[in-house]
Amino acid sequence: MSLLVVGLSHRSAPVSVLERASLSADAKIKLLHDTLAAEPATEAAVLATCNRIELYADVDKFHAGVAELSTLLAQHSGVALEELTPYLYVHYEDRAVHHLFSVACGLDSMVVGEGQILGQIKDALALGQELHSAGRLINDLFQQALRVGKRAHSETGIDRAGQSLVTFGLEQLAVGTPVAEWARGKRALVIGAGSMSSLAAATLVRVGVAEIAVANRTAERAERLAEILVASGTGVTALAIPMAEVADELTRVDVVVSCTGATGLVLTADDVLAAVSWGAAPDPAPQSPPATAGRGSRTGLELAGLDTGVLARLVAAAEAGGRIADAGAARTISAPADAEADGCPVGLDGRSALTGVDANSLELHGTWADQGEAAAQRQPRRSARTQAHATDVRLALLDLAMPRDIDAAVHRIPGVRLVDIESLAEASADAPMAADVDAVRGIVAQEVAAFGAAQRAAHITPTVVALRAMAAEVVAMEVARLDGRLPDLDERQRAEVTQTVRRVVDKLLHAPTVRVKQLASEPGGAGYADALRELFDLDPQTVASVSRADAADPKNDDPGRAS
Repeated sequence: MSLLVVGLSHRSAPVSVLERASLSADAKIKLLHDTLAAEPATEAAVLATCNRIELYADVDKFHAGVAELSTLLAQHSGVALEELTPYLYVHYEDRAVHHLFSVACGLDSMVVGEGQILGQIKDALALGQELHSAGRLINDLFQQALRVGKRAHSETGIDRAGQSLVTFGLEQLAVGTPVAEWARGKRALVIGAGSMSSLAAATLVRVGVAEIAVANRTAERAERLAEILVASGTGVTALAIPMAEVADELTRVDVVVSCTGATGLVLTADDVLAAVSWGAAPDPAPQSPPATAGRGSRTGLELAGLDTGVLARLVAAAEAGGRIADAGAARTISAPADAEADGCPVGLDGRSALTGVDANSLELHGTWADQGEAAAQRQPRRSARTQAHATDVRLALLDLAMPRDIDAAVHRIPGVRLVDIESLAEASADAPMAADVDAVRGIVAQEVAAFGAAQRAAHITPTVVALRAMAAEVVAMEVARLDGRLPDLDERQRAEVTQTVRRVVDKLLHAPTVRVKQLASEPGGAGYADALRELFDLDPQTVASVSRADAADPKNDDPGRAS
């Protein structure tokens, strides 16, 4: 086993780098194709979520593999290699297995113990199988990671150590008030209709909101999600609205959850300011409507009392990071055609599929993205976001998108509370670690050892098979020679002689082959296969043909095992 993983995550890179390095569906496919075309890699898989981008590969050379995989990540993420390199981490062989198993159990997530990552690992494996980039090692690794993750959740209380990101985000919006009490009777807007948005909508239903509006770039997806919510039997009122009506809908709702694949801001500061100002007592002197930046007039943030120097720094920082200005100068709500290609995980007939299903079950359909991010370079704005009590908030905003959907500067608007990936990271960092985390770490250690032993033992199996095949060939040759020397033997005598010779050979080979498998399963045991081939002068082509036949066995490459 020569497993190598090169990647970056919320633990190693700032949000700005993760945003720029995010991979589209097409980019994942191209990355896998190019990885297989690279000389050091024989199989590969890519695990790309909103808070991690990791490339797994079976390589024959460590240093060449690291260089090649790092270059490919930079090439397909669009971030220059020299800029990306400081944030990359590398794991090899057993350490790479330990990393993926820890990820699968939620130990490496922003919110410890969250289970959405299992769906993402399953998707990464499915893509590798579809593109035939996942061979024996990647298939075994990812399928075992899924089993380890499920074991951790079933045998321990890791779920109590963390929560789904949507629920955790809502708790941050509620500011100490029980979520069910805070959400009861509220009107909510969900922007986006992909799997993560489905999870958000289901969670909002479960905690007791009265009405949900769904807006999406593709109207049919919004309508389908609204129908599913109505069909869930919870009594919630749900309807789909056009994206063009989002700004108006903001004036009518209490909570907004946004998670789209848009390449720029979906909600600007001006949108939010206009919504919370709508219906308020008019000022003594009439004011002009907020104008967008670049026209020589004041923005909505300036009208809200934001210092112009702060505004200038926000704009400069946004421009330096290659993002649309946080001051709401412009917006981009269009997304690539594949931005929501995964879509809602239920079938087209969502109404009949989920009739009578409670919201908690519906939440299981929403595993698209681990939407949490930890900022390596956090801005000192936490206190500003946590001062106001939930009852003082006119509009609560939860941004689970990467890149951001909601202008980060809206938290400066009175009556608005924003929880985004950075504030979620800050809050989760302060959460006490559950005692069950230690139990999960123990499970991971056990499973890593077992996986390594199984892989090392499997590595020597073709050599043992080739040895026994050679022995069987020798037996057949000697029996044939005996037939020529003793032609008068009857069938019963010939069968008895043949069976006796086979028993002798099997007994001679039994102890060495069993022992060599045991030795090969131990760390550093890879050399026993080479020793066996050398001692018995086995034909390398014969061993290779056994390996190919074993790899081609459908029983060893069953996609259903990932479920």
